[in-house]
Amino acid sequence: MLDKKLQPLTQPVLSSLASIAIKAGISADVASIIGFVFGLIAACLIGFGYFSLALVFFIINRIMDGLDGAIARVNKPTYRGGFLDIVFDFIIYSAIPFAFAVYDRGNSFGACFVIFSFVGTGTSFLAYGIMHAQLSEKKKGLLTQKSFYYLGGLIEGTETLIFIIIILCFPSLFSIVALSFGCLCWISTIFRIHAGWRDFSLK
Repeated sequence: MLDKKLQPLTQPVLSSLASIAIKAGISADVASIIGFVFGLIAACLIGFGYFSLALVFFIINRIMDGLDGAIARVNKPTYRGGFLDIVFDFIIYSAIPFAFAVYDRGNSFGACFVIFSFVGTGTSFLAYGIMHAQLSEKKKGLLTQKSFYYLGGLIEGTETLIFIIIILCFPSLFSIVALSFGCLCWISTIFRIHAGWRDFSLK
């Protein structure tokens, strides 16, 4: 919901960082891998209760996630880059709540519910993108912006970022925040299912 609204603010910064990264010889794929490693470290830190340090590593993960896209826009997006971006994002997003459950078994229900909700948002997102690519007459031009058609929703990357920052800053509130966020994810999933039903109906 907030992703497109924040793009005018974040893109100039990411473009500047991308120029520096390209001069340093860092490709979009390398940026994705570096960010992924930072995200995994953040999850490990959460498991041991180092929430403040985990927040730093997670923010770096998100910066690198934005940076890989900015680099790709300069060097032209690739299918491999788009694939890595999607896969790494979903792994990190699910690893964070899983790590909270590892840290404290009392967080298990909230963690399971959030991961369950991510299955809903993730599959509806991917399924819509696949169907859109197959049916769109303009699919050859999709890579000019993103390597995968992006269907927006109530819960997108920015909202997920805010959720994770909140639970890292206030880990004692994990369960209630996770349950609330999970419900919002399911609302987003329902809207996406409706969009798919509407847009892909046989005529």
